[in-house]
Amino acid sequence: MGAVGIAAVSIGYNMTHRPDEAKAPAAPPTLTGDQANDPEAVIRALQDRVGANPNDAEGWQRLGWAYFEGGRHADALRAYRHATKLVPGNATFWSSLGEAAVMASEHDPMPKEASDAFDKAIALDPKEPRARYFLAVRRDLAKDHEGAIRDWLALLRDTPPGAPWEADLRRTIEQVGKINKIDVAERLAAVKPVAPHPPMSDGMSVAAAAIPGPSREQMQAAAQLPKGQQDAMVEGMVSGLEAKLKANPANVDGWIMLMRSRMTLGETAKAGAAYQEAKAANPAQAGRIRDEARILGVPGA
Repeated sequence: MGAVGIAAVSIGYNMTHRPDEAKAPAAPPTLTGDQANDPEAVIRALQDRVGANPNDAEGWQRLGWAYFEGGRHADALRAYRHATKLVPGNATFWSSLGEAAVMASEHDPMPKEASDAFDKAIALDPKEPRARYFLAVRRDLAKDHEGAIRDWLALLRDTPPGAPWEADLRRTIEQVGKINKIDVAERLAAVKPVAPHPPMSDGMSVAAAAIPGPSREQMQAAAQLPKGQQDAMVEGMVSGLEAKLKANPANVDGWIMLMRSRMTLGETAKAGAAYQEAKAANPAQAGRIRDEARILGVPGA
């Protein structure tokens, strides 16, 4: 098992950014108490925010974070692309894009878009922790296991005590060392974090919020399911949603979910058809449907 496999339940999805580098976030979407605990309500509020202001880079980043937290990695990647296009000088935006690209990739553990994004992040901020982690992953994938361990140890030395990724980073170093018969015990014991970890903010700040990932059990279950069964399961779910929309075409959220599903599956023509049907059935909400479709990259939107 390589570092990318370890990362799936490790540091890459518990990485936080240093609050001393974070700019004060804009006001979060206005939500009721119940809505704030509903991930889909948060996503809809953020979609409305960027729909109303497509040049809101932080809104796109927050939307990417919300998508990522919900396991919608392809959607997160699209949102982060918007954020980096609007603010290309933000290292956090680029490292977020890189991580989403890794998770959205079905076959390549380090797709070029991810690799390039991490390079851009580290060029902007040589201390950017998530980019440093994944660039070490890239070394490990290239079979430079000692170089990867050396880079992770350097990151560990810069990691504040109590940072949510500290234990996972140590475990990653231990596991990669064990797999490749590299003794890391003394080097790990010698590393002592140097700064206190500041408290996390209560708001949904991308710069300070932990990024969770799939559990080990979820990853194992997905890996064990034959691809044919995966495809049949997904198509059955999407077809079921399509049938429900024919019976209830006023369900705008359902249409958006259908467009998203078709785009995720690479069925762009079907996504475009769903977009046209959604607008025709809901003319009063055509603007929102168009904005959502544009976020998803639906043809014709």
